[in-house]
Amino acid sequence: MSSRDAIFAALDKCNLPDAPMPSITIEPNNEDLMGQYEANLTKVGGTLVRVKELSEVQAHLDKAMADGQSVVCRVEGLNGNRELDAKPHTLQDLDLALIDAEAAVAENGAVFVRETASGHRVLPYITENLAVVVKADTLVANMHEVVKNVKLESGQHGAFIAGPSKTADIEQALVIGAHGACSMTVYMLD
Repeated sequence: MSSRDAIFAALDKCNLPDAPMPSITIEPNNEDLMGQYEANLTKVGGTLVRVKELSEVQAHLDKAMADGQSVVCRVEGLNGNRELDAKPHTLQDLDLALIDAEAAVAENGAVFVRETASGHRVLPYITENLAVVVKADTLVANMHEVVKNVKLESGQHGAFIAGPSKTADIEQALVIGAHGACSMTVYMLD
């Protein structure tokens, strides 16, 4: 018996009574959602760029590519200069990844991203710089509002991402990009 199976067998022997899930009722703060979102995204190290059309995002990608950056673009209608390889390990030198986000959360500046939007689960975390496109009409007050609308099938992966990767675990010195992207830009499409 593997240690995993032994742990599950031991848990099966526990006779804990069933308990209902807690009822969480948090009233959403719907005042100035865009203002909240921008303030909280800035607080976590991200940058908000409001755009009217996707062509404005393409202009940013074009500049990055003109500067010699390697860009993977997963947003329909926009172009990067690098294709997504079959093996995610080949992305270790990627400068910029642009993906679609399904929703934005005002309370913490996060976006919700599905694995299917990135092609590889690792793409938003392995890239040096992450950018997302999210529609302004998907902006909600809190994560509870997003979860109500998200349907993930068994085995599907989705994640809330708020700003670039950061940690202050060692000597309380803030390190940006320790475990993932060094920057995050959110293109909010009005």
